[in-house]
Amino acid sequence: MVLTVDVGNTNIVLGGFEGDDLRFVSRMHTNKYRMMDEYAISFRSILEFNGYTPDRFDGAIISSVVPPLLPTLKMAAGKLFGCRVLTVSPGTKTGLNIKIDNPGETGADLVCDCVGALTRYPMPCIIVDLGTATKFLVMDREGSLLGGPIMPGVGISLDALSRSTAQLPHIEFEKVSRVIGTNSVDCMRSGILYGTASMIDGMISRIEEELGEKTTVVITGGLSQSIAEYCRSKLHYDENLLLYGLKEIYNKNTKARA
Repeated sequence: MVLTVDVGNTNIVLGGFEGDDLRFVSRMHTNKYRMMDEYAISFRSILEFNGYTPDRFDGAIISSVVPPLLPTLKMAAGKLFGCRVLTVSPGTKTGLNIKIDNPGETGADLVCDCVGALTRYPMPCIIVDLGTATKFLVMDREGSLLGGPIMPGVGISLDALSRSTAQLPHIEFEKVSRVIGTNSVDCMRSGILYGTASMIDGMISRIEEELGEKTTVVITGGLSQSIAEYCRSKLHYDENLLLYGLKEIYNKNTKARA
């Protein structure tokens, strides 16, 4: 088996693959102050909770957008599994052609999203990743990454709204059935849910107009399920797109070294 580890600013997502089958997914809070042994213990507990032991795993691969955590997690996984731990970095073989101005500045999470889309969806493709930041990744007919807009994420926007206004409360993500809210909480929920969905629909339309053709649109990321149902565009919801991309990158690099 192979453990895939996606380290985001808010959460760490672990996925266990047996062959090409994703057997389990688990999440934990990102904490850059935890020590290597603490993460190793947490990893072991998560595996055991899902019915697996460390000796079942032959390898691991980590993608991180939190640089200080990468060596800690790499050591934790190496100590726990006693195997080679790969990381997604500029020198890693991905098979992705990146056409932005400086390919080296592309985040590891974005690379994994694109590699996952290449293996699972027809091109051209727009990936909408709703995490701490909201990212749009535009891939052309050949599967090259052209770039795309980045904006504050849903959670950041909602926190800023509550923090910067005296009378608006902190709220939880819950469904709303009407755009026109009749109280502060429902008005905020409508704004964040319908507003974000409308932004996604509008950006998809503008990107396709610029490309000159229709695209496959994939929505992923921690908040994607909450938003997808409010969008009018045809979307493919893929909660674990990044993990599939990580597994494909692991395959490319272990085969290359075999």
